[in-house]
Amino acid sequence: MNAPLAERDALTHLELVLRQVRMEATGINSYEFVDADGNDLPAFTAGAHIDVHIAPGVIRQYSLCNSPEERHRYVVAVLRDEAGRGGSRGMHEALRVPNRVKVSVPRNNFPLAEGAEKIIMLAGGIGVTPLKAMVHRLEAKSVAYELHYCAKGPQYAAFEAELRNIACIGKIHCHFDGGDPKKGLNIAKLLKHPEPDTHIYYCGPAGFMQACADAAAHWPSELVHCEHFKAPAKPASPEGETPAVGYSVKLVRTGTTLTVASGENLAEALQAAGAPLETSCNSGLCGTCKVRHLGGAIDHQDFILDESERENYMTPCVSGGCGGTLVLDL
Repeated sequence: MNAPLAERDALTHLELVLRQVRMEATGINSYEFVDADGNDLPAFTAGAHIDVHIAPGVIRQYSLCNSPEERHRYVVAVLRDEAGRGGSRGMHEALRVPNRVKVSVPRNNFPLAEGAEKIIMLAGGIGVTPLKAMVHRLEAKSVAYELHYCAKGPQYAAFEAELRNIACIGKIHCHFDGGDPKKGLNIAKLLKHPEPDTHIYYCGPAGFMQACADAAAHWPSELVHCEHFKAPAKPASPEGETPAVGYSVKLVRTGTTLTVASGENLAEALQAAGAPLETSCNSGLCGTCKVRHLGGAIDHQDFILDESERENYMTPCVSGGCGGTLVLDL
């Protein structure tokens, strides 16, 4: 039997106090959350994120950027995006010290390769946030690393001074292009020669992500890791492509079977049927809705699961069945 919704929520969410908001760079604020009674928070690993409940129905994912060694606080940094869906504006405009804010326990879809000999990190703007947590961890472990931080100018580079101050084992390289990417870091040159037992991590805006992906395409795939803040644009469907088909879904815990019509969103169909499924990003990026599948063919459309995970899990906010019957552990 599934636990009642309130009980599951208590296990996966926390009500924390916003203790500090600080301007870190032009358009970027950091937010520090703590337990109201001073208790330790659930541990997290470098690369993890939390869901922040900004307003009713407005939930956004933000990477934790403080040291994973710290148990007394969670720190995230948010770039105000006037063209976004309203989450970042809500953080900047609505949250005030000492608001109580509902956040999820940390989840990690961008874990650090703990056994690597060396780490090369590339940050584009606010993409530095998960990589900053990795710098803390790598310094603590005395692992060689280099961070290439790309921004328009120093006034837009959050945490630059802090990163330079904590870097003893690794090297911090800042690249300021004045708004012209052609004057910035030559990523293709940096990643031209794959290095043994060296992992690449990159995070940033869409153009930056594509440049990193292209430059690292010849590296072994298991050495290359990335995290998208927004779902990449999907290529247009080729002419004559076979249209999506409907399928059945069997929920093994309840014995329920439902039909999902062609073009219908699986997560919405599951929630309408009363299945205990939470969603957040609705774009295959955060992992909130990740569920174990036990049978059936799946059209995976997420951006977080690797091939080994896709053998056992799916994200129904963007993925679905390919006809027949899909069996889920719900």
